[in-house]
Amino acid sequence: MAYIKFKELAKYFDFKTEVKIEDLEDYAKEYIDSKENFILAYKNNKDYCIFTNKRLILFDRDPVGVYYKKVHIIPYISISTSAINFKPGKVELLFSLDSGYQMHINFIDMNHDKKENLKTIYKLMMSIKL
Repeated sequence: MAYIKFKELAKYFDFKTEVKIEDLEDYAKEYIDSKENFILAYKNNKDYCIFTNKRLILFDRDPVGVYYKKVHIIPYISISTSAINFKPGKVELLFSLDSGYQMHINFIDMNHDKKENLKTIYKLMMSIKL
């Protein structure tokens, strides 16, 4: 018997603006567990990216046409490989999850301080894997 598993090969997100927890939409706050510590969040015109001390929460919304909202919850422990790329004005986080799913999260219009914040978050995420 042959079995073919379908999975999306890669998902790309682009984020630009840093968001404080009090500025998050209520629906986004609902996904942060009371046992988690909020670290940082980013948004673009329709999506959110939330970093906690335990997991990454991504909201993929499509307000054009048929409205949908897809929520990706990624425990840091499920990240099998990762990379962080620093480019002029941009930071890329690249992940492969234990399931084989790949994700690319891009942060644009980044200055040195914002890049340092992302580097700190990345190091926290990877230290949880140890």
